[in-house]
Amino acid sequence: MKITVVYDSVFGNTEQVARTIGGVFPGSADTVVVKVNDAGKKPPAGTDLLIVGSPTRAFRPTEGITQYLKALPAGGLKGVGVAAFDTRMDIKEVNSKILTFMASIFGYAAKPIADGLVKKGGSLILPPEGFVVTASEGPMKEGELERAAAWAESLRKHL
Repeated sequence: MKITVVYDSVFGNTEQVARTIGGVFPGSADTVVVKVNDAGKKPPAGTDLLIVGSPTRAFRPTEGITQYLKALPAGGLKGVGVAAFDTRMDIKEVNSKILTFMASIFGYAAKPIADGLVKKGGSLILPPEGFVVTASEGPMKEGELERAAAWAESLRKHL
């Protein structure tokens, strides 16, 4: 089984989540965790599960992740399980009616990532997931890395 985790990170929080997720899968030789700039235009040959993550920036994935998804060949993920995650601030903690309203309309980065992966032929294993940072630059909210590991364990069980 070959697992590829592609991520982008601005302040290091999404990288922490990506590395936590990658660490859940046994056989480190079969698991690759790579920053989007080093990921190439498609996942490594033989990838069984592609997990893509991004910080939420203006309610969307980063430009690097958006370009990665666009560059994947049409049908290039046929037969590949896919999953998506993001890092985000907790809108309840921010306590802003405007941001709450905007988030309800535009959402977070994980959903468009998942949609992009499915559009390229991937089979979504679990719904997209978001992990909370305490401020725009982090750090991760307490317990979120453990939650990321549990989410990855759920992915592993569905393979």
